[in-house]
Amino acid sequence: MKAIAILGSTGSVGVTTLDVVDRFRDRFRVVAMAAGRNLDLLVEQVKQFRPELVSVATPELAKELAQRLAPDRVTIVHGLEGAIAVATHPEAQFVMSALVGAMGLRPTLAAIKAGKDIGFANKEVLVVAGELITAAVRENHVRLLPVDSEHNAIFQCLEGRGRESLKRIILTASGGPFRELPAERFAAITIEQALKHPTWTMGSKITIDSATLMNKGLEVIEARWLFDLTAAQISVVIHPQSVIHSMVEMIDGSVIAEMAIPDMAIPVAYALGYPDRLPMPHLKRLSLAENSKLTFEEPDLARFPCLRLAYEALASGRTMPACLNAANEELVAGFLGGKLRFVDIPRHLESVMARHPNSPAHTIEDLLETDGWARAAARELIAAKSVAA
Repeated sequence: MKAIAILGSTGSVGVTTLDVVDRFRDRFRVVAMAAGRNLDLLVEQVKQFRPELVSVATPELAKELAQRLAPDRVTIVHGLEGAIAVATHPEAQFVMSALVGAMGLRPTLAAIKAGKDIGFANKEVLVVAGELITAAVRENHVRLLPVDSEHNAIFQCLEGRGRESLKRIILTASGGPFRELPAERFAAITIEQALKHPTWTMGSKITIDSATLMNKGLEVIEARWLFDLTAAQISVVIHPQSVIHSMVEMIDGSVIAEMAIPDMAIPVAYALGYPDRLPMPHLKRLSLAENSKLTFEEPDLARFPCLRLAYEALASGRTMPACLNAANEELVAGFLGGKLRFVDIPRHLESVMARHPNSPAHTIEDLLETDGWARAAARELIAAKSVAA
């Protein structure tokens, strides 16, 4: 039986992971979980899965959780150290890294150094520290199994195929809710409109990233490190039906695609059970007859400049991807908080990147310093926008 620790148990990927675990109690057990502030859901999860160790965001939440779980026997910790304790739990063989944003960097790195295989759903970690993370994976002889549907699809397509035969990978994108909206109407986009994704159900931050196409930009950078590719080997195509989750093109012209209904349970189950496949009879099966029209189009970088900025950050290297990620996180939070317009996200992001003194990224401290600088720069722009308004 595989022992699992989950970073981000109350998020969308964490909830899906626990659902898969619940369906395969004979194969998996949860020994530790880390969450943020959603105590109501976390209490339900702890009572159902009985982990030995649980982490929350703050000491106050830890105290409240202890009161709500009494007399259940569970060790409760908090903060960054608590998340690291979950990631390095001595019994855990597999860690699902599903925190949102750069906060997952240190716990994920700690899990790798502790010799844990990783189910990787926290793309920002590779965006910020791809070289350091992949070096640690090699040094500690662990597996980094992608959980994002696109990278999981690429992983499946490449299984058993030599990399010397690969020409490029093709990441698919739904195009988000504004794929056909005229650019002149972007300034009036509301939070509610941006949170209505046409095919996927996700957390608010990743949903906004999908609407700006930043999510696809982050996935481009993630793919560079997961599959050891150059930017020229990573293409993006808009595929509104979200049936083909990604493709690989081989040097002989063959294109291999992974197809499935848009449900995160499939890539989560593949990562949990790897190298085995788990039967998922409860899911709707893909009907090609019902999906007879599959369309594709090039992304419009003029209307969705965040994707262009991600490619530029990848080309610049050093600490620029960390700058991109941190500034974007702050700007998305500003939009969700009603302090920015949708169009301000890429505009301010480009401004922060232009000001960033792109420096070498030798250590995690270098990257965290950039992260702090970019967040401060983005907050300044948000504050200035709020004052002007």
